[in-house]
Amino acid sequence: EVQLVESGGGLVQAGGSLRLSCAASGFIFDDYAIGWFRQAPGKEREGVSCISVSDGSAYYADSVKGRFTISSDNAKNTVYLQMNSLKPEDTAVYYCAASVWGGLDPAGYNYWGQGTQVTVSS
Repeated sequence: EVQLVESGGGLVQAGGSLRLSCAASGFIFDDYAIGWFRQAPGKEREGVSCISVSDGSAYYADSVKGRFTISSDNAKNTVYLQMNSLKPEDTAVYYCAASVWGGLDPAGYNYWGQGTQVTVSS
């Protein structure tokens, strides 16, 4: 059974940092890309960052470039999203997802976690 479990969300002040984790199981980790997505109330789900587990290639949305860093620990089947210099507009539910294709389009992802709330106060 494929499982993706996010953790690390919470409440933080603007300018602060959080690190999200996505623990994966039930599929061959190295064959997939893992993406982070977020959805704020009343808005569509948007791609934040993704990483190709096999070669470490990473991509970021323009809105988070220079502030967020994605990484993977292949020994632990876990992908991290380090979020620095957080802004109130980063407030959303953050999801990780797995795809054989990658990219920042949610439509390309087959498997999803349950999400973790990130709230940034001003």
